[in-house]
Formats: sequence, C-alpha cells, structure tokens
Amino acid sequence: MNDLSPARLRELRRESTLRPHDLAASLGIPEAALVAAELGHGVTRIDPAPGRLIPLVEALGEVMALTRNRSCVIEKIGIYREFHDGAHAAMTLDDEIDLRIFPRHWVHGFAVEAPGKDGIRRSVQVFDAAGDAVHKIHLREGSDLDAWAALTAALALPEQSVPESYPPRAAPEGARIVPDHADTLRSEWARMTDTHQFNTLTRRLKMNRLGAYRLVGAPHASPLAVAAVPALFERVQESGEQVMIFVGNMGCIEIHSGRFENLKPMGPWLNVLDPRFDLHLRADHVAEVWAVDKPTKRGPAISVEAFDAEGELIFQCFGMRPEKGGDPDSWAALVASLPAGAAA
Repeated sequence: MNDLSPARLRELRRESTLRPHDLAASLGIPEAALVAAELGHGVTRIDPAPGRLIPLVEALGEVMALTRNRSCVIEKIGIYREFHDGAHAAMTLDDEIDLRIFPRHWVHGFAVEAPGKDGIRRSVQVFDAAGDAVHKIHLREGSDLDAWAALTAALALPEQSVPESYPPRAAPEGARIVPDHADTLRSEWARMTDTHQFNTLTRRLKMNRLGAYRLVGAPHASPLAVAAVPALFERVQESGEQVMIFVGNMGCIEIHSGRFENLKPMGPWLNVLDPRFDLHLRADHVAEVWAVDKPTKRGPAISVEAFDAEGELIFQCFGMRPEKGGDPDSWAALVASLPAGAAA
C-alpha cells in the first residue's frame, strides 16, 4: 500500500469501472483507504459513533441502508427510526430500516460527496479498524440536504488526515467445537426459552455458532445441501412466505422482514430485486447450510443458515413471527422440504 499515494488512488478510482469494494480488493488495500484518499476532495472524516451519527441520520429522511459481508449485500430503502443506543449494542427498530449495531466496530467514518451520472451522490460510510465496510447510508433524491450539511458539520473531526495504517483483519475463526461439552450443549439447548440465550450458552461452553451446530445434531441442527439455498429463495418467492433474513458483519446486522417478490439469478449471484429491498448473494460462496431449531416460549424458532468455506456466517433466514403475519407451520414445512446434506 506504500506506493499507492492518495493522489494515485484517486486516479485509479476515476479510471476503474469496478465498485469500490472490488477495486480495493484488486489493489490489496482496505476499502476505507480508497475513501480516505478523497479527503479534501468531497470526503470528510466524521465521528462514526452510532449514538451521535444515527440521530442525525434520522433527519435525512428517506435513504438507502446497505450492509455487507464477503458473500452477501443487503440494501433497504426507508427512514431511520426508533434508535436505541447502547455501549455494547444499539439498534434501529423500523419496519424497513431494522439494524443491530455493535459500536466498537464503528471506527472510521466518512461523509462522502462524489460525482455521479445524475449529479452529486452523497453517503455516510462506516468502516471497522481494518478498513472493511461495516455500514453505508446512501442519500436519495428526496433526502434532506440541509440535514446532510448539518450532519457533516456536527460530526466532522478536527483531524482530517488519512489514517496512518489499518491493522490486519482478524482471521476467520472456523468452527470451534468442544466434544466433551456435547451432552451439556444438548440438554441446555432443549431448555432454551429465547433465541438470545444461544449466544450465552455457546460462549460459556467455549464454542461458536457453527461449532455448536456441528456438535449438537438433530433435531436441534440438521445439515442441508448447498443446493438448499437457491431452493429456499425460490420457494419463498413462489409461496409468498414472509421471512426475516439477517445479513451482516461484526459491526452491523441488517434485517429484511417480508417477502421475496423478484428473484433474479445472474451467474454466481442470487439477487432479490424488489422495489425497496435488494439482496445480492454469491451463491458459489456457500459451503455449508444448516436447518436450526431453537425452542422459545412462543414456539420453535426455525432458521436456515449459510456459511462460507472458512466458517463465516453469510445469512440467517427465519419465518416471520405470527403477530407480524407469519405462518409458523408453513415455514416449518418449507424448511423441511429443502434438500438434506451430509454432516460436516
């Protein structure tokens, strides 16, 4: 990265037809370095602390919220509402912009103005310590530009220089399994009354999500074929099933609640292209899929969860809760119909 000066990065950005994420990957640099190279050229470093940022984003009105990991991108159009701050976890609770936020990963923030085909494009872009994108907020035609100016002025940092360095991103953890804890895992899994108890259980047993799924076995977790993912998308679209799909990274999880109306596969990509919701999934990255059944006070929480070859979670998909219009029996039957796979 030493031979790529900000001026050279700006030049490469203008010449490239690649999206910033893909250009950065091709250059072997963090995406945040591409954005930081534009400081003073339409880009301003801002305080990314969610407790300061999100209330100012609310005033922008309708925007597009984007969250990604290495294999999947989710985009939702709406207004940021019902923000609840917290030191370790925060959230927005709106029918359209529904986020779970983990503030310690919101490290580098930028207010971006860049020329586009239809004029200036404006966005807030947040990255983690390694310079990987955590969350992006893109203004739309009807967004409030006075609120944008107020956000930029309020959050601009005194120091507007390019970050000196980005530490290496953490290596994927893979499945963490403790075979001696299998009986405890199964017995305590069966006694769960809330899905949030799962994370506490696995931490206490020194395992992680994928490790627990591989160890616990049926009926709690059953392997599915990789082909279960396109089958899931097709059957959700065909049936009109209402689902909740969670896509995220270490710093942010974005949730879509509703249907898949327009499924458009294209090469390795599975795309959902709906009026206010897009999803782009690299189906060829899916290496492991599980059907998971967690007991709760309201009945079983059944999910389909996909992981990549390094054991990183790509997405989770649940049936919509009954009080929101979901049909638990229909969802359970849909998941049961998906092609089974061999245990990892």
